[in-house]
Amino acid sequence: MILQNIKAGDPSGLKALMERYVPYISVIVWNILRDAMSPQDAEEVVSDVFLAAWEQAADLKAGHVKGWLGTVARNKAKNKLRQMGRTISLEENSVDIPAPNDLSEAMEQDEERRLVRQAVDALPPEDKEIFLRHYYYAQSIKEISDHMALNESTIKTKLRRGRMKLKEALTKGGAG
Repeated sequence: MILQNIKAGDPSGLKALMERYVPYISVIVWNILRDAMSPQDAEEVVSDVFLAAWEQAADLKAGHVKGWLGTVARNKAKNKLRQMGRTISLEENSVDIPAPNDLSEAMEQDEERRLVRQAVDALPPEDKEIFLRHYYYAQSIKEISDHMALNESTIKTKLRRGRMKLKEALTKGGAG
């Protein structure tokens, strides 16, 4: 019903979506932004996520709304950091994703994260660092290149090969 209302342009659908997902989206945004921005900036990013849902209602699919919102929230928070010239520290715990309330969904997501982590861990050390810096910590190719003293085209190649290795490992049902 919420999705139908949003797609029909009914503001009550957006209101209901926000009531349901603001806490979830806020946690994602705060986990990325941490102390880098004011609460008002973080609230703006959260609002931008729901504005994107409203403007891109056709992209929302039943059963996938939460994942779509989470992805948009993560990307918008990372983009906000980039706009401010900030990056995220390379700490293991900053990769944590809030677990949903539904236990079976949480277990499924935990298994997916375990498989992804296993696949990433199977990459050669330099490739793993590049992959984590780019995809988990929102560092640009230029930033990675500068930090690791590697050519930007090398970074792009390693990212592409890393994606191919991860896809291969994950489509086989695991990294090993």
